Amino acid sequence: MSDFLKVLLRKNSLRKQCQELSVSELEKVISDLTVIAEDKRAEEEALEAAEQAKAAKIEAIRQSMQDAGLDLNDLMGLVGEAASTPKKKVQPKYRIEDDNGEVHEWSGRGRTPLAFQAYFDKGFTKEDCLI
Repeated sequence: MSDFLKVLLRKNSLRKQCQELSVSELEKVISDLTVIAEDKRAEEEALEAAEQAKAAKIEAIRQSMQDAGLDLNDLMGLVGEAASTPKKKVQPKYRIEDDNGEVHEWSGRGRTPLAFQAYFDKGFTKEDCLI
């Protein structure tokens, strides 16, 4: 808990910190805190209303699915198929042979591999190693 929050939440600590303030300054602080509290309350009410609207939409979809004779498991089967589809491997676009005779391939995506960076540092370009 921050020191500021400790002072605000403890009456005696707050009283001690406010000893040097005038009544008008205290009233200003109270007014500011009231405005902040009202803003926070409105924000929380808006979040709660959004959650209720979301819940109502979910219920409407659930009811619609039930009327259509569908079950959540029917949809989960479709999602499972899509999720299990493996991604295609990107074909290499560049190929070089290093000093040791080892062949390196790169798709051109992501960070430049060290072998290719060394090749480029020697003055060659990507176009020089196109497949």
